[in-house]
Amino acid sequence: MLRIGIALLGLLLSLNTFASRESSLSLLDNRFRVDPTITQITFVIYREQGSQPVVLVRPDGKKYYATRNPDNVRWYQEPTMDIISIDHPMPGPWQAIGKVSPKNNVKLISHLQLTSDAFPSRIYSGEEIKFTARLTSDGNPLLLKDFLDRVNLKVTFRKYIDDEESLVKEARPVPTVIGEFADDGRDLDEKPGDGVFTVKLNISPEPGKYRVRITSGNGVFLRALEQEVLIYPSPLSASFIQSRVANEPHQVVISGEQGMVEPGSLAAYVRHETPDKKEFRVEGVAEPESLKMILTLPYNGDLGNYAWEGGVYATDLASKRPLFFPIKESTYSVVQELNLEQARLMQEAEAEQRRKVAQEALLQKVREERRTEYMIYIAIGNVIVIILALVAWFFIRKFKARKQELPEMQLNMPKK
Repeated sequence: MLRIGIALLGLLLSLNTFASRESSLSLLDNRFRVDPTITQITFVIYREQGSQPVVLVRPDGKKYYATRNPDNVRWYQEPTMDIISIDHPMPGPWQAIGKVSPKNNVKLISHLQLTSDAFPSRIYSGEEIKFTARLTSDGNPLLLKDFLDRVNLKVTFRKYIDDEESLVKEARPVPTVIGEFADDGRDLDEKPGDGVFTVKLNISPEPGKYRVRITSGNGVFLRALEQEVLIYPSPLSASFIQSRVANEPHQVVISGEQGMVEPGSLAAYVRHETPDKKEFRVEGVAEPESLKMILTLPYNGDLGNYAWEGGVYATDLASKRPLFFPIKESTYSVVQELNLEQARLMQEAEAEQRRKVAQEALLQKVREERRTEYMIYIAIGNVIVIILALVAWFFIRKFKARKQELPEMQLNMPKK
């Protein structure tokens, strides 16, 4: 029994050694097999620094190059990496020829899918939405950081037009990018590198109907999801009432539209910055069943430039969806009060000065016009004098010539 056990152990060790050798050969030859069930696959191939892109060889020996390949092949390259995406790849053994880095395996990503949240039935102009999208491979979250860092997910809004495909390209509405996703664990993204991409969408387009596309593209991986959404005018308004009396506060008045916002759901905050960069924050909530609230900001009369911004929370009356509307930064100034009588006199003096300058300019213009007229008259007079002189000279000369001819004619007359 002992001998049999030793023999089995030796056989297992031999199998392990053989398997390890096969794995090494596979990595050394940069070979990988594509299953017949795969309809789309992406190869992530690491190369030595500064080396040329690899040549990808199909099972039938046909080669794909970074600079020339068929329409179903998309190629993205960096100094140390090739990412090659192929639709409907040929099943069987593939090979990458080139200076492939021995420190990294060739990564295969198959059955890559993009899914995303669905937009609400109605969204509002000016609101801010947390929106997520997910990438999966074979139904599991895609966690390959080198690939995720290069995916580049975007959200675009395009004005809705019936039968858009029938229009020439130049007549179709131009899409506007309103957000780019991130999977970096910052801002609204919850966890970095988990395959869940998050974007903070500021709904900036004007109210109307739009086609929204969630696209992913790095020159290799292309996926698109499209929805139709309706953007409604903002149901909230915020106005600033500036105090003109020291120690009487400024007011920020926030109102919700009846029938759109749930009464009593308003909550808001405002950040107020003084000229010396000191910040003051005030928060508040609306009274129950109220669609209006007022936040007060202290004012002590100090001169200078001030700034304020904030945000408003509410609940959509119909869908009970939570809403958030950022308030963009606004500025105002506090300046020294002027003596009204002195200001009036200064304005009158300035107006009189402007009148004098205008009058002087007008006189100068008249003088220039008259000078021009005089020059024209002189020039015309000179021309007339010259012409008269020439005419007079011509007649005088002719008269003299006739006078000289007359006696000679008399001498030649016959005698009676």
